[in-house]
Amino acid sequence: MRILIMGPPGAGKGTQAVKIASFCEIPHISTGDIFRAAIREGTELGRKLKGYLDEGKLVPDEVTVEVIRERLQKPDCAKGFLLDGFPRTVPQAKALDGMLKEMNTSLDVVLNIEVASQVLLERLTGRRVCRHCGATFHVVYQPPRREGVCDRCGGELYQRSDDTERVVSERLEVYARQTAPLLEYYQERGLLRKVNGELSIDEVWLEIEKILRSLV
Repeated sequence: MRILIMGPPGAGKGTQAVKIASFCEIPHISTGDIFRAAIREGTELGRKLKGYLDEGKLVPDEVTVEVIRERLQKPDCAKGFLLDGFPRTVPQAKALDGMLKEMNTSLDVVLNIEVASQVLLERLTGRRVCRHCGATFHVVYQPPRREGVCDRCGGELYQRSDDTERVVSERLEVYARQTAPLLEYYQERGLLRKVNGELSIDEVWLEIEKILRSLV
């Protein structure tokens, strides 16, 4: 099974990606993970990536595409793969199509986990982190026993600067603007399947599992 998973920040994409990879027995391929590993290992690719990031530049499409091409040719992808974080744009999607065509294969499905902006705001702005031990809580879904106090060490809980409503709203707007053409691209090709990400984790997984079983 060759799968692409998409979803906005806070949709629970990472949690479901782990379940999908295990269920289908395929590797979970995250561009972020590949980049970080290459930088950590000090490979030629890693040095190139570090150069872009150190200068505050976006990694060029041609570099990202080459990274994915190299990864998809590894033996563990013979039975399929789960792509996460690539493609992010229509040009990248077209490059992926060309790459898969060369390999005599194609995507089977594009899963898009959908969650309303207001729900995402609640999820992302409700996070609180302990200044002392780093433990994470949520004012709605996992509140501490005492407001503002860490259950684990008694430290002060605070809201990270990137969890404020203004910053989160901007992130969600950018995501929606960037991915709308990509979703349309896959919708036109009959590959897009929508998943209700506002359900519980288990219920979201049941929706995804139903879709995957229908494709076998």
